[in-house]
Amino acid sequence: MPVFKDTDFMYEVLGKLFTKLLENETVAQKFYNENINVQFVINDPDGEIWLLHGTDKPELALGDTDATGDVIMWLAGDDCHNFWLQKLKLPVALAKRKVKAKGPMAKILGMLPLLKPAYEAYPAICEEYGLPT
Repeated sequence: MPVFKDTDFMYEVLGKLFTKLLENETVAQKFYNENINVQFVINDPDGEIWLLHGTDKPELALGDTDATGDVIMWLAGDDCHNFWLQKLKLPVALAKRKVKAKGPMAKILGMLPLLKPAYEAYPAICEEYGLPT
């Protein structure tokens, strides 16, 4: 059984995580300076999560948008969950094809150190929602 029981639940959990991440001023400014849109296409359950450049700061969008992804990443919900728990490292996931990616990955890989606040926040979010850690 997948970690996320349905798309709405996935959006609630991961929406909370990405909101916390973008509330970090350092992360938000660095992401904004990259001037890219990142699209996560998730299956099992199906959904899309977007980190958008925005007009004056990064924005989060859950579901379909009219935006175009500069970086697109395809992955399963369980792999996304394990990534945020740091049980799945992005370079390994890319090599094993657990995550497929299109776009300037050097930019994304360079931003991995900025994800520390999300890594720190996710276990507590999982606990709040009764998800395995």
